[in-house]
Order: sequence, then C-alpha cells, then structure tokens
Amino acid sequence: MSRIVIGPFNRVEGDLEVTLDVVDGVVREARVSANLYRGFEQILLGRPSEDALAIAPRICGICSVSQSLAVAAMLRAAQGATPAPNGLLLTNIAHAVENIADHLTHFYLFFMPDFARACYAKHPWFEAIEARFKATVGTGARQALPARAGLLEIMGIIAGKWPHSLAFRASGVAHALDLSEKVRLLGILARFRAFVEKVLFSASLEAVTAIRSIADLDGFVERAGRGGDFAGFVKVARELSLETMGCGPGLMMSGGAYLGPAGHHFPAGVFDARAGLIGGFDLAKVREDVAHSFMRDSDPEPARAQTLPALDRMGAYSFAKAPRLSGEPVEVGALARQAVAGHPLIRELIARAGASNVFARVFARLLEIALLTRAAEAWARQIELKEKFCAPDAPARDGAALGCVEAARGTLGHWASLRDDRYTTYQIIAPTTWNFSPRDATGRPGPLEFALQGLEVGDDGSASVAVQHIVRSFDPCMVCTAH
Repeated sequence: MSRIVIGPFNRVEGDLEVTLDVVDGVVREARVSANLYRGFEQILLGRPSEDALAIAPRICGICSVSQSLAVAAMLRAAQGATPAPNGLLLTNIAHAVENIADHLTHFYLFFMPDFARACYAKHPWFEAIEARFKATVGTGARQALPARAGLLEIMGIIAGKWPHSLAFRASGVAHALDLSEKVRLLGILARFRAFVEKVLFSASLEAVTAIRSIADLDGFVERAGRGGDFAGFVKVARELSLETMGCGPGLMMSGGAYLGPAGHHFPAGVFDARAGLIGGFDLAKVREDVAHSFMRDSDPEPARAQTLPALDRMGAYSFAKAPRLSGEPVEVGALARQAVAGHPLIRELIARAGASNVFARVFARLLEIALLTRAAEAWARQIELKEKFCAPDAPARDGAALGCVEAARGTLGHWASLRDDRYTTYQIIAPTTWNFSPRDATGRPGPLEFALQGLEVGDDGSASVAVQHIVRSFDPCMVCTAH
C-alpha cells in the first residue's frame, strides 16, 4: 500500500488536503482534511443577536448572502417574525443571483479547465475544449466573467454591495425599491438571460427547463443546444463516463430553498438514491461527531455545542466536524436539491447510475442556472412597489433557534441559543462541512471520502485528473467548513 497526499488544491476557496491509501493503483481509503481553523462561532458568543447579521456574512466572500440569510432565518425563528412578502421576493432574487453566479464560476473557472489538460490531448473534442476552457486564455471565461459581473449588479440595487451585504433582516430587506430600480432588475436579468441562451445553452431557457428525461437531453444536445458549452460538457462527460465516477454514499438532502408565503420554491426533504424520497428533513436529528476532528468533545446537538480546538486529539486529521443525519453521512448540493424537488431528469440520472456522481452534480448546477434565472424574473415581476419591504422587528426570545437555507453548494444551518438577546452558543454547519466531513466514531467516511474509494489512479497517483474531477464536482468552500 502507498499513501498519497494531495494538497493544497488550486481553484478551491480555502485550504484542502486529501490523503489517499492506494493498493494496486486503486484508492482503498481517503481522508479529507480541512486544515484551517477560523473561530467565527467563538466571535459571536456573548454578542447581541443582531450582530450576527454583520459578522456571519464575513465568513465567506463567495456565499455571503447565504450566510446572511441563514442568520436572518435563525432570528426570524427566535423572534417569531413574519417577513414582508416584498422582502421575501427581494431576498430570493438576491440569493438566486449569488447562487447562479456561483454555478457559473464553478463551471467556467473551477471544473471545466481540467478537461483542457494535456492528458486529454488525443481526444477528438480536446482542441475545442482547450480553446474554450484552458485556464487564463480560454474564451469561455472571457465571456462568462463579464456576464457574471453584470448579473451581480443586482446586489447593488437590492443590498447596496456584495459581498458582505447588510440589507437582509429577519422580516425583509432594509431597502425599498422604486419603479426605476424594478425596471433595472428586469433589464439586468434580461441581459443575463441573453448570455446564457446564446453562450451556455445555445437555446432558450424554456427549452432547457423543458428537458425532463435522458431522451429529452439526448435530443437537446444533438439538435437545439448543440452549439453551446452545456452540450460540449455533456458530450465530454459521456465519452469519459463521468456518470460512473465519484459515486456518493446514497443519502442526499435539502433544507428547502427560496422561501415564499406558500413555502419553499425547492422543498426540504431527504432523498435516498436506492429507495427514493424517504421523508422530510428533520433538523432535530442532526448531530456532530468530533472523533476525528481537531475539536474538544462537546454536546453533539448543534444548538448546545461549543467549537473549541484540540490540536493534540488522537486520531484527528481535520478541523471540520462530522455532521450526521440520524447517524448517517449525507450529501448536499444542487443535485440533492433537485432530487428532493422531484425533477424527473435528475431522478433518472441518479437511478441510472445508482448513486450521485460527477456528471449528475455538475449537470444539476447548470440546470439550476436556467431554473433560477426564470424564477428570478418571475419574482421581480411580482414586486408590489406600494407595499412594505420589511416588517417590524420583534425581541428575540430566550432559548434555541435555528436558521436553514440552501447555498449554491447545499444545506447551510446556523444553530444558536439566546439569553437576554445574547448568544450563549453558536454553531454553523456549512455545505462543505457535510460533503467534506471526516470519519465519525464508527469509522464511516464523509461523502467525498466515500466517493474517492475505489477510484483507479494507476501510476498517476497524485497527478490523477480523476481525483480533481471528483473533488471539484462537490466544489468545496473550505473557509465555510471549519470555524
């Protein structure tokens, strides 16, 4: 047996290290290490409840709106507040914009450049892929980045700035739009739609969201969307059998995304790749294990937990805790969201492979670009300018409170306990904490560790591009992972 250590990874937010035990060219075991300790949860202890709205967004410059909205949801629970409908609409638009921008960045800058590596030079598609996606010189990024920047102008209208916006509150948003700003919102979304329809999909968003089966996808790739980057990805993925690579442990979950008066746009729930949807997402069943974490023993229930480092812990290899749902490791992300929501093509892709996989994860993120752009357009049209954008605040009640949202990478939860409007405990479980968790006390690996097991790396070892594909299909954000 040989032991391979890969890290630090480039094109990853934060510090990541992966250790592989390889026998006869096949990964027997993997260990994923988050080797940066941050301490935001300690910063928040003893502070007034509203301080979290200013501090938590600074956890990350990629998903700061998601962090803000998790705090807002937690305070909403603590206050028993009912948000203004306009506030929910603007919150959902801003959140969708951040997640769309994240999906776009992941595809053009983080995931696809690996297919422009010299190891793929003999493939018939290589020249075209290299021209579009090679790092620093590909034409794809030169088109996508200005489109992304244009889309993010919406953040200036709704929240004043991005990242680390301060406009989001438990009961809505701090800025009320006027007619000219509503018109600008719709104009920005229209320009972004034009970009993705021309460059990414080479087809209308309506045609993309109408893809409901593998047969539909086959027809789309060969006819309507054959000139777009989306179709190029599908063809490459099929030739390289990405559907068989990086299979997850089976369970996937969503905490519910984009809250409206009638519920979430994408519902909460748990999906089992082997048995189908198995029920709601019961947050009371979430526990954290620190058997292999550089953390002191603490209450495994997040609302009561403390996050204190223990560098001398025997057997530890990561600053991430190991969250579990009813004792099980669970995968989160766009694929999980759409599987829980019952999207028929997503369910069919999972069923055909028998599990989550590299192709399905990336495909789900591209699908969400189309779904969310259309949803944001609809939300913008529903804004009633004469109505309130924020309801009055209420005092935060003593006791435990929880806020849960869906960031681009998956389920994000903020657990806290309050006494006299100050935090006595605070715990954050981010999407990458779920996906890149270490082993638990029973030895069960986290989702990425599981997905790397059985991978053939041959003589390539640490240079194996397949390792890169699997890791990047989860799109880690390590700065959110450990606090």
